[in-house]
Amino acid sequence: MPTAAQSPDTQEPLGPLPQEFAAIMRPELPGLLKEIGAEVTRAYPEYARLLEGPYGEAIRVGVEQNLTVFVDQVASPSAPSTLRDEMCRRFGRFEAYEGRSLETLQGAYRLGARVALRRAKKIGRRYNLSPALMLSFADALFTYVEELEALSREGYLEVTSFSGERSDALRRRLLHLILAGSPVPRAAIAELAERARWALPERVTLVALRSGGGLTRAALDNDVLADPGEPLPHLLVPGPVDEVRRRMLDAALHGSWAAVGLEVPIGGASDSLRWARQVLELAASGVIESDRGTLYCEDHLVTLWLRSDPALLEHLGRRELAPLDALTPGRRDRLIETLRTWLATRGTAAHMGQLLDVHPQTVRYRMRTLESIFGDRLTDPEHRFATELVLRARDLGHREQP
Repeated sequence: MPTAAQSPDTQEPLGPLPQEFAAIMRPELPGLLKEIGAEVTRAYPEYARLLEGPYGEAIRVGVEQNLTVFVDQVASPSAPSTLRDEMCRRFGRFEAYEGRSLETLQGAYRLGARVALRRAKKIGRRYNLSPALMLSFADALFTYVEELEALSREGYLEVTSFSGERSDALRRRLLHLILAGSPVPRAAIAELAERARWALPERVTLVALRSGGGLTRAALDNDVLADPGEPLPHLLVPGPVDEVRRRMLDAALHGSWAAVGLEVPIGGASDSLRWARQVLELAASGVIESDRGTLYCEDHLVTLWLRSDPALLEHLGRRELAPLDALTPGRRDRLIETLRTWLATRGTAAHMGQLLDVHPQTVRYRMRTLESIFGDRLTDPEHRFATELVLRARDLGHREQP
């Protein structure tokens, strides 16, 4: 790609922008961002509506990236632009999903450049910059806009070159094939991915959606496979769900309940979806405390593990707590609560008394009782660990709503 101050046709420099020019430009960016936003939404009302909707934050991030990378590349021509490139491609995809041509987006880019050039002229007069430098700035700016347009065109063509019912059907079939797991040969998946024009990734993350929740397909990245069918809608995201993907999901789900599974090799996609669905079920039953929104399996691994086999856990609980079976329910519950607190804190009688809201002497009495009932089990590492697992799972069970 030509440097910021080169003509795209001749590759001959009009005069390089000095790197120090970035220091003059950078303080102007916040104000320029607001000015461009006002001008563009005035000229293109459809973008004004979008900024007020679920895509507003993603659009602002994209515009901010466009301005920031231009300045960064003046300061250092090799400055990375990965996030900016993806945001521009996403703008192009969105125009295709919305059924518009690229003319509106190109017009918005060029209007933004004119606003930036108008601001630059004021700065030029303030700093008494030479006409040659301002000409170089204008050339670099419009060359940069051409680059933004080319990136958006890539995203636009990703959607328009292969769209319609055939594409959707192939992608759903591909998603089902991936979730079928190891009986399906990888060669069959690769062949179908090629037909669907979908780059086969090494690792994926599955997302479980709540039945009846909303999903805006247009907000999804083009490489996300989706099956919105009831009763178990779900998505497949290539690679990890990073910050950019999180913003995409927020825009697509607009507050509906969903759970993001763990990133796994593509052969383990069904595991990722199973874990995600389990987190949704645990949230719905109250075991996982959460408001509506997107949940992440990564945040609930211990809970998932403890709830993975309820029947086995019940058997383990009966074995570890069997010494308390002869007691009355009230006394049994009090001793279990004291035992749980001791296992969790290994605290003093005074500390445990504060946590249990009882006198330290009561704690000492209960601990002596537990020692007499359990004997060596309280000092045996395996029994102690198993008992702690049982009591943690018991606490989760108490949260569960019918």
